[in-house]
Amino acid sequence: MIKKKTSCIKYTKWGYIFLIPFFLVYTVFSLIPLISTFYNSFFENYMSGLTQVGPNFVGLANYNGLFENTNLLKFTQNTLIMWLMGFIPQICVSLLLAAWFTNIRLKIRGKQFFKVIIYMPNLIMAAAFSMLFFAIFSDIGPINDLLMRLGILDEPFRFLSSVGGTRGLVALMNFLMWFGNTTILLMAGMMGIDVSLFEAAEVDGAKAFEIFRMITMPLLRPIFIYVLITSLIGGIQMFDVPQILTNGSGSPNNSSMTLIMYLNKHLYSKNYGMAGALSVILFICTAVLSLLIYFKFTKKEN
Repeated sequence: MIKKKTSCIKYTKWGYIFLIPFFLVYTVFSLIPLISTFYNSFFENYMSGLTQVGPNFVGLANYNGLFENTNLLKFTQNTLIMWLMGFIPQICVSLLLAAWFTNIRLKIRGKQFFKVIIYMPNLIMAAAFSMLFFAIFSDIGPINDLLMRLGILDEPFRFLSSVGGTRGLVALMNFLMWFGNTTILLMAGMMGIDVSLFEAAEVDGAKAFEIFRMITMPLLRPIFIYVLITSLIGGIQMFDVPQILTNGSGSPNNSSMTLIMYLNKHLYSKNYGMAGALSVILFICTAVLSLLIYFKFTKKEN
């Protein structure tokens, strides 16, 4: 008898072939710049007038210079304060909206319309958002004009000349830009929870807040961790809103200067060694904080 040869199609190799574009893009635009940043952080490389100094190997001198500079701690504090001022109301409002929109008993009309409306600010460019707020909250802007007409103020309040006003505007813009995205993510998590759990809790006499605390939040933990980590990374990388709102000065008195704005100043002055060192520090801090949050919220309760 003649044995027929059977052809077996192997699909495994096609999976690796389709992954090649991703690895190429990641290597060119992420891995190589990351290695280059680590490499440049150990060199003295800057412009002094029209004279190029370096690159000269200086070891950890750039890192020592950053830690000895008191501005680093101040800018870190600014970044965390403005992030918390925007994130705390953002997560509270998003949890409330997500709970309302996913509650079948409330029967809210026009859910799709409201979802689109709350997500729309996320589509607006930060530059346009910042310019809009700069015009609205200026000394002769409509907000000051309205407050003076209502008799609340006797003279214009200089929002961009006060520490609280500038930080508040930055936090408000970040809140408006991102609470819609956070709401959609939390809604997706809540919609994945089995409805029978809520019904059983109601039969046992549990109140709405008890159901939310004992059932919704524990089961929502994976999505909540994702939102928290991504928001933290976004907060550390806060740049465009305060940069445009204060014209890169971080006014008043550097109270709105963030870490990435400080990094941008080094890049603008072509001090690549200090910029590389600061980038490495931010990378390590972001990784450590993300891991701490992950293990803190995912550890099993005894």
